[in-house]
Amino acid sequence: MSSLSTSPSPLNPDLEIKDAQLIFNRVWGELENELGKESLLFPRELILLGGAPGSGKGTNTAFICEVRGISAPPIVISELLNSPEARKIKANGGMVGDEEVLRLLLRELLKPQFRDSAVLDGFPRTTVQVECLKMFYDQMVRLRREFSNTSKAHHFRQPTFHIMVLFVDEAESIVRQLKRGREAIVRNAEVRQSGVGKLEEERNTDFDPELARNRYRTFKEKTYDALVSLKQIFHYHFINAQAPIEVVQQNIISELEYQSSLELDPRTFDTLRHIPLADEIVLHARQELVNRLDSYQVEYPAVMQAIVDFIQEKMMPIIKRHAISGRTMINTEDSIFNEPIAIAIMIDIFSERGFRASVDIHRIEIPERFDLTTGRIETRKKKVYRITILFAGSKIRRG
Repeated sequence: MSSLSTSPSPLNPDLEIKDAQLIFNRVWGELENELGKESLLFPRELILLGGAPGSGKGTNTAFICEVRGISAPPIVISELLNSPEARKIKANGGMVGDEEVLRLLLRELLKPQFRDSAVLDGFPRTTVQVECLKMFYDQMVRLRREFSNTSKAHHFRQPTFHIMVLFVDEAESIVRQLKRGREAIVRNAEVRQSGVGKLEEERNTDFDPELARNRYRTFKEKTYDALVSLKQIFHYHFINAQAPIEVVQQNIISELEYQSSLELDPRTFDTLRHIPLADEIVLHARQELVNRLDSYQVEYPAVMQAIVDFIQEKMMPIIKRHAISGRTMINTEDSIFNEPIAIAIMIDIFSERGFRASVDIHRIEIPERFDLTTGRIETRKKKVYRITILFAGSKIRRG
């Protein structure tokens, strides 16, 4: 049974942190005693999603899961706290006790479906929960260190915590909360009339501007400050959620771009670090392509012209016949490709023109003479260049 929050006053931070330590140690000790350390297999990646009322957490949670390839459903703290008392507390704009929140959350995170990654909606919301989160991270690191030289090492991976905050100002939050309330009434009326669908929660704060304002200010004074306090510890992402949804989601993508130096185990990163990231290669690719083509023109003008002539006279007629599919395969034995630089020049020319070209070289031995005395077969080697050209095919209307 949940209890009313007994979080200490922020006027006494020493007492606050002490209580957080007691709460965490009690919950963690229960897990260790009941399950054993080797069974405390928590997600490698946690995305802690916080946001102002009406900031679009519900809308963007599924999108965040898609961006990070997370198949498990998000863990919504308010759904974990489903006791009648907890519902009453929430209806009045209050919060459930920190120890109960932590206990339910850690047990939920141990479920196999969250083994790789999990999105948390609504945690942490208090300073005590913030301190518990830090201790939770430290315990995951300690478990990793403890099992690092054992057969279970691969189960205890380097943890990565992301703090993501969706933010709107007070005026926008109130407008969105009240709009949500109006829409909930309409949808629920349709569900009751048709008997099809699921009733949506009708929150008191979504119908009263003053309650909506109080809910926003509770977020701003407690939850927001709690999340910001983690900025120097974990990966922190601040998203301006007042922008159009497509802009918000593009910002989410940018914020969650893969950062191997932060997410990989240091030993793994050290092994891979000499291989460049794809976006590093792409960053200056156009300028490097231009430089290569200019250098071909200066250093290999004859080969360059021969390749251009070959493309224009022999390849383009075939490519044009495949304009709808956007894919062409051409085999050639032309001697121009015996020049070591020729294939590179051709690929770069096609790239500059918006095509993607690749070449496979097939070496075939052709029988030329059979020695009846020795039974030996003399052959000559033939090179066949198999060229694949890809491009955006034609979009035609089909009736």
